[in-house]
Amino acid sequence: MNAIEILGLTKEYGGRRVVDKLELSIPAGELFALLGVNGAGKSTTIKMLSCLTVPTEGDAQLMGHSVRRDGHAAKEILAVSPQETAIAPNLTALENLELMAGVYGRSRERVDQVMERLDLARWAKARARTLSGGWQRRLSIAMALVSQPEVLFLDEPTLGLDVLARRELWGVIRGLKGHTTIILTTHYLEEAEALADRVGVMNQGRLRAVGTAEELKALAGCDSFEDAFVALAGEGAAS
Repeated sequence: MNAIEILGLTKEYGGRRVVDKLELSIPAGELFALLGVNGAGKSTTIKMLSCLTVPTEGDAQLMGHSVRRDGHAAKEILAVSPQETAIAPNLTALENLELMAGVYGRSRERVDQVMERLDLARWAKARARTLSGGWQRRLSIAMALVSQPEVLFLDEPTLGLDVLARRELWGVIRGLKGHTTIILTTHYLEEAEALADRVGVMNQGRLRAVGTAEELKALAGCDSFEDAFVALAGEGAAS
């Protein structure tokens, strides 16, 4: 079963097409990494999929809900963990999660489940502002998970973290695979290679290649994933 079906998804701003007839299917439970240089169209794609902006043409379905015709229902089954850590700094970790649970009508039991899953219980009474960057990012992801989303968008989840904190968060994200359909955007290529079931590379608004990291390396004729990305996402790939 596919959790996401993207059907000719297109977005124009001021007559300029920034996403051009995107076609893609993402199975339920997959972690899909969407990569591209700045301006490739990935952020606009995520905004359309998460119902933050309306497509100019085409459509996408999240668990059968059209983002154009049934955006309210689509929003009910998705969550976004934004690049900017989305926490209330003066609330404790527990209070942050309880706040989100109240917004979505979830129980305290759900809060406890998420805290256990992301190993946050030790910081339950700590003010969010006192947590390290890695734990703040973990809390931000936990807040997105409280609503029990079927589709989760992770936007640069480890941006600015040191190597150890990044690797610890990788373990958290791996633990979500198979339970939640995840679309990951990141500029850390090793992160996409390590975590994603499949990777899509965008260039000038179009999806240039989709496959596993190994498949993309073979397609580009490169030994390293970084070299493959450069070959697929660079200007020379725009034909």
